[in-house]
Amino acid sequence: MRTIVIQPLFEDWREQARELLLQRVSPDQVLWSDQPGESGLFIDTNENVRRSVAPKVPTAFLDIARSVAAHRAPRRWSVLYCALWRLTLGGERHLLAVATDADVRQLAQWNKAVGRDIHKMHAFVRFRLVGKDESTGREQFVAWFEPEHCIVRLAAVFFERRFAGMDWSILTPDECAHWNGIAVQFTPGVPRRAAPDDDALDDLWRTYYRSIFNPARLKVRAMQSEMPKKYWKNLPESETIADLIARSKGRVETMLRTEELPAMPAPKNAYLDSLREMNGQTPDDANQQ
Repeated sequence: MRTIVIQPLFEDWREQARELLLQRVSPDQVLWSDQPGESGLFIDTNENVRRSVAPKVPTAFLDIARSVAAHRAPRRWSVLYCALWRLTLGGERHLLAVATDADVRQLAQWNKAVGRDIHKMHAFVRFRLVGKDESTGREQFVAWFEPEHCIVRLAAVFFERRFAGMDWSILTPDECAHWNGIAVQFTPGVPRRAAPDDDALDDLWRTYYRSIFNPARLKVRAMQSEMPKKYWKNLPESETIADLIARSKGRVETMLRTEELPAMPAPKNAYLDSLREMNGQTPDDANQQ
């Protein structure tokens, strides 16, 4: 029996799994661990010990493995290697199409959980303005998020594309991502106290949430399913939810009695005002839009 100690990253697992396949080490001969400080083996990559040509691995499996590697289940590495062995040296090339297979079903469940966690991170990260780089003129933002799984690297691509025009950092307990307009860099995780406190953008989020809240379409259970309470503590708009729910029935009755509502004025927010000034607008201009 071999104990293989790896870093909890897909790339490290893939490298070690490839060497195990080359040496034809079956899954029942391997124990995987990503615990720091645990003793074990790293596979010898010397060409003299290789016994076969590296088998071709289906692209679909690599995509699933990259996602599953971000899950926190300790068994993920062993289940991944077992599936890899069966797909290659085991001769089960169509294994992934067998939805009832125990390994395939488990990988699908983990893959789905990671995908859902990435979706929640995309939806619930809230950046706070912390400064401005005077040399480049780029605003600098920081956000705090607590994911269920180790998804920072998988989720960072979305933020790189969506917020390419500003410098930002996303802090989590596991790992942090930082974008400077050129590339994303990753650093070790930090505690909650490292994240910034409230700022003017929190008021903007609360104003925005109030403006889009439709009491006539309120479904509390569905809302909590999409926005679980565990995320509320890091969402500035969460302070308004209880009040909006409590007042929703009265607001619906008012809406039904009102034939026409006047246009809402532009929200009073220092950050929005600064953006309007940069564009040569006045608050009156914004109200007329």
